[in-house]
Amino acid sequence: MTLRSPFAALRHRNFRLYWIGQCISLIGTWMQRVAQSWLVLELSDSPFLLGVVGALQFTPIFFLALPAGAVADRLPRRKLVMATQAAAMTLAFVLGTLTLTGRVTVTHIMVLATLLGVVTSFDVPARQSMIMDLVGREDILNAIALNSTSFNVARLIGPSVAGLLIAATGTGWAFVANGFSFLAVLVSLALMDLDEHPTPGRMGLLRDIGAGLSFISRTPAVLAVFLAAGITSTLAMNFQTLLPVLARQEMHTGSEGFGFLLSAQGAGALAGALALASLSTGGPRPRLLWGALFAFTGLETILGLTTGPLPWGRSFAVLMPLLLAVGWTMITFTASANSTIQVSVPPQMRGRAMSVYSMLMQGTGPLGSLFAGAVADRWGAGWAFATGGGGSLVAALVIVQWLSHASPAREQGCPTSPPAAREEGRAV
Repeated sequence: MTLRSPFAALRHRNFRLYWIGQCISLIGTWMQRVAQSWLVLELSDSPFLLGVVGALQFTPIFFLALPAGAVADRLPRRKLVMATQAAAMTLAFVLGTLTLTGRVTVTHIMVLATLLGVVTSFDVPARQSMIMDLVGREDILNAIALNSTSFNVARLIGPSVAGLLIAATGTGWAFVANGFSFLAVLVSLALMDLDEHPTPGRMGLLRDIGAGLSFISRTPAVLAVFLAAGITSTLAMNFQTLLPVLARQEMHTGSEGFGFLLSAQGAGALAGALALASLSTGGPRPRLLWGALFAFTGLETILGLTTGPLPWGRSFAVLMPLLLAVGWTMITFTASANSTIQVSVPPQMRGRAMSVYSMLMQGTGPLGSLFAGAVADRWGAGWAFATGGGGSLVAALVIVQWLSHASPAREQGCPTSPPAAREEGRAV
């Protein structure tokens, strides 16, 4: 197994600019996530409403991701990302202003969360598929891992800073800080020297979407990754909904404790992303992907059991190491899944493939948030973690069993290049 520098992709100027801007902007994003969750609980003291807000933020992604992916394959991706980042900045300033003036209500938060979901629907597929344009195929795996690293550096820093800022000044200034953080990524995108020549699709938007879905459905190794990502995201990746409930109602700690719990998970995710970046020379590894998924869902089940029926788990001494391990295994799975998809689809389909990935990883969030909020409201956050992790573990076992039978049959009875991929190569 060959190791390489975990920062190899930073030798590309365009990606270096992008990565630095993202590191700064994502710290603000995590500050807003923490502040928004805390503000909803302050205004309502309802885990269920917290789940509703999370559901509203991700509902638009489920409905808009597919056309947004087709748009990302047709338009200059950098300009599209600049537009979405500017829109998200505006929404952050609006929420900050409402909070600082004392006018904010849960209804305001719901409306702004929904609008942010619309913006995110177009941002994610364009931003994810743009990475290949910044580094080329040689360093794509390393760049994806570094992209996950920037996300988790922000996850490590942002919640702790937000917790301290909320305790000192309230939630409003966390939203304002997030608004200013978007300037970093906007400047980095403006400074890039990127030659983009998108080719408009010739089949029409709906047929473009259909061609992408057809390719996925006829490629078992890719379809299995999408299924695993969607189920796990729905059932097991509801930390934003459950951790504030765990901190406030079961551990009886304040915003500082909530921030530290999120930071523990972020520290593990950061370590996992750096480790994956160092191994990126070998490409995506199926055993690593599925092993990480089994470990993640198993550890989350243990986390839920120790904070639910077993009271000895309700302490920082137990939770911090568990959350570190959960963060490590979760990012290893998600980054491996992202890498597998990007190298397995034709280049002209990357926007559509990543739109499906974002739909499954984020667009299924409404169901997951409602599920997690409802279970936590009735039985506590511990049981919500245990049922989500256990259900995802069972689903992963079923998918791997199906894949072990589907892949050999596919190799024996089907052509190497699926018909959808061949048609797409002619039509785009």
